[in-house]
Amino acid sequence: MTIASDAVEKQAETTTAQNGENSAELGADGAATITAGAAMFARLKSIGIDYVFCNSGTDFPPLIEGLAEAAAKDVALPEAIIVPHEHAALGMAHGYYFATGKAQAVGLHTNVGLANGSIGTINANIDQVPMVVFSGRTPVTEKGRFGARTVPIGWGQEMFDQTALVREATKWDYELKFPEQIGELLDRASAIANSTPKGPVYLSLPREVLCEPCPTEGLYSPPSMQPAVSAPDMNQIRDAAAALAGAKNPVIFAQRGAGSPAGFAALSKLAGEFNIPVCQWWAVATAIPTDHPTYVGTDPEPWISEADVVLVVDALAPWMPDVHTPRDDAKIIQIAPDPLFSRTPVRNFRSDLTIVSETAPAMEALADALSALKQEASERIAARAEPVRNAARAMREKADAAAKAEYPMSKAYVSKCLSDAIAGRKDATVLSELGCPLDQIILTEHNSWHQEPHAGGLGWSFPCALGMKLGAPDRLVIATMGDGSYMFANPVACHQIAEALNLPVLIVIVNNAEWAAVRHSVTGLYPDGYAAKANRMPLTTLEPTPDFTKIAEASRAYAAMVEQPDELPAALAKAIRHVEEKKGPALLEVKIA
Repeated sequence: MTIASDAVEKQAETTTAQNGENSAELGADGAATITAGAAMFARLKSIGIDYVFCNSGTDFPPLIEGLAEAAAKDVALPEAIIVPHEHAALGMAHGYYFATGKAQAVGLHTNVGLANGSIGTINANIDQVPMVVFSGRTPVTEKGRFGARTVPIGWGQEMFDQTALVREATKWDYELKFPEQIGELLDRASAIANSTPKGPVYLSLPREVLCEPCPTEGLYSPPSMQPAVSAPDMNQIRDAAAALAGAKNPVIFAQRGAGSPAGFAALSKLAGEFNIPVCQWWAVATAIPTDHPTYVGTDPEPWISEADVVLVVDALAPWMPDVHTPRDDAKIIQIAPDPLFSRTPVRNFRSDLTIVSETAPAMEALADALSALKQEASERIAARAEPVRNAARAMREKADAAAKAEYPMSKAYVSKCLSDAIAGRKDATVLSELGCPLDQIILTEHNSWHQEPHAGGLGWSFPCALGMKLGAPDRLVIATMGDGSYMFANPVACHQIAEALNLPVLIVIVNNAEWAAVRHSVTGLYPDGYAAKANRMPLTTLEPTPDFTKIAEASRAYAAMVEQPDELPAALAKAIRHVEEKKGPALLEVKIA
């Protein structure tokens, strides 16, 4: 499989668009037509979709015929990729967006395929990742119309409201009624998906409609509508800057990154210039380098209880209300694409100044506004320099101390070894799904870290890594995960995709043979309860654990198991060499406590 250069692709689009219109059939009214199935893919290409991650079914014949028809007529198409599990298809679209900033499409099979993909839709929604999700709908007619039911499963998959499976997790949904709607509906779907705040959209496709001819007029034109993207209100930005500059003990809570390399640099700059501690509690993406002199780690205390000004940067839950309490007189500023997270029913974090904006431009504007106030704030900046920077050093020393080379290994140690293995690299991304913790890893770039989405739909990181690698072939992509998360990823399907598409990613499984997150939740709520005292806590063990290396080897991936701490650094180096030099997927199963 090859990915054409932009120049070649643009030239091909121009030529094939012309060829597609010239070779279309003529409808009853003399207008040029193409089958609706072909029109779907042709329009997706015209609005900028590179890939359609597909898991097909009995509703797909008009789509498959349309792909073949469009190819025969030299119509420009996105690349349709077979993904043998729907959850993986959504995860790959998620990762491709992380790598490229471009929304992609996912095609699923009726209600059962949509149900399998619904967890990925929930993850994309909470992560504000745009994508166009569509699925076939079982034929609504039993006979007498082309495309009507031809197999018994058509009755088994019928629903009153198929879209209800994903409506809670999408920004917009619709069921295609007529083939001539395709162009405008896909334009609308894409524009809404990419509008602030971004997120997935859904289109249901009855088979009879896809079997009808569709006019080609407008199918190859540029999108008819553009996304609505929020920019910061400069008066609010100046108010936020004044509050931060005048604060004695300001703090920044960042959870979902800084939006772009420029936003990452701007937040790093303002935090450093003003000596403002930055906490990344429950972070899903890094907002500043983890070795930044004001990065104080993942513990909100003592910063939250002492702060007189709190800046919350795109954080769904910046701290834990039953544990952490801001001062009553603190000024709390929230900046995000959706700072009140309006689709979350209960989220009652105070916001005295609420700024709606894409994160990166807001950080750039805030950094500029603060620079003008640096002189008047100089005494306050100097007064907190030593305590903030000492706290950052102490946090780093504590994290290093937790990463001891002892048997059995800890997650902290695995994380430290991984950090050493990629030290100094700007072309590496680490994904963690209950895998390697952030505290022990030195990461200095935007897009160098992503943790599982806050929805917690497990099985995310493996297919997300595949999508990232597809979008950034020269990037080193490492997906770390627990043994339970690996099983949730439908690993046989994911390894098949990695081999079929030649996507050399590194998978690191930290295997403790249990649902550790569940156990920690139980002991957190019942620290002295019966379950905490039991020899084996109910409903948490995953023993006997499979030999995961055999699953990877079944798809001819390099695989190794590591049990001794002194063997891990060399094992990581060897696996990375395999990924980069032999261009093949690799898996390390690391036994931990």
